[in-house]
Amino acid sequence: MRLGVNLGYWSTAQDARDGVALAREADRLGYAVAWAAEAYGSDVVTVLTWVAAQTESIDVGSAIMQIPARTPAMTAMTAASLDALSNGRFRLGIGVSGPQVSEGWHGVRYDKPLGRTREYVDVVRRALTRERLTAPGPHYPLPLPDGPGKALKLIVHPVRDRIPIYLAAVGPKNLELAGEIADGWLAVFFSPEHATDLLSSVGAGRAKAGLTLDGFDVVPTVPMSVGDDVAACADPIRPYAALYVGGMGSREQNFYNALARRYGYEEAAQRCQDAYLARDYAGAMAAVPFEFVDETSLLGPAERIADRLAAFAEAGVTTLTLTPVGTTLEERVAGLRTAVEAMAKAGL
Repeated sequence: MRLGVNLGYWSTAQDARDGVALAREADRLGYAVAWAAEAYGSDVVTVLTWVAAQTESIDVGSAIMQIPARTPAMTAMTAASLDALSNGRFRLGIGVSGPQVSEGWHGVRYDKPLGRTREYVDVVRRALTRERLTAPGPHYPLPLPDGPGKALKLIVHPVRDRIPIYLAAVGPKNLELAGEIADGWLAVFFSPEHATDLLSSVGAGRAKAGLTLDGFDVVPTVPMSVGDDVAACADPIRPYAALYVGGMGSREQNFYNALARRYGYEEAAQRCQDAYLARDYAGAMAAVPFEFVDETSLLGPAERIADRLAAFAEAGVTTLTLTPVGTTLEERVAGLRTAVEAMAKAGL
């Protein structure tokens, strides 16, 4: 199991400076990859270009590049450019985002997400092979059948034959799709205690493609809060958990709430959502069980974190992406160093 770092979203110039500093320290410590994200603020491409220019060996990855924000051909162009500029260090993570962002920000209908994702990945892959690009649709027909467009091929020569593609997935059907068509899975709220169920869906997709889980990159993003008081370490993570379990999406369509329910937290997930949608954010955070945070995070001193790292590795995780908690850059950097120490303690 390798370590990665999640740089998150940037909203200020100081965020940008801190993110680069965090990536450079991760690079020095031997971390495998630095991921950045986008929602409706900083875009992931600009951030990763800036990070790649100021690091040496660490990979840079999009977690995620939003499918509704770009045509698949544009994503292929971007991936080829970033891979060239980083000398083969780019990992392409993509996802459909959610209905609020897709329809509210990008003006793209959130319909048929599985079919759209399958077609999108197929077009991206074929564009990167530099074949003349044609696609039957229905989501991305190329060339358009009733106009002057013609089949084109990518002018840029990618530095690698295959740029790895990752899917962000939560629900069972999307997990199966990730296993079938992608090189890796970007997971959130991953619990080693429930890994068998999660990876069985991924494995079913791999089997459809005639493959096994060998070589498939399982990449959860995991908050990490270091300290002697384990219960207190959970508190800074509660706002993040409450936002996703309680407030992401709508009451009828919240993938993270559904995941918490599948983990056995039905009543807590309901209370969290009810409170969050009523704008009782303190109540939503209080409704998040400590056990849920503990299962899906790294909490406590280095020795306890080492035990949990071993559990993640045993569960099948191949790259564990950390989001170190801290109010200052120094605290977050210290978290990166503690994780390296804990990996050594765990013999990983």
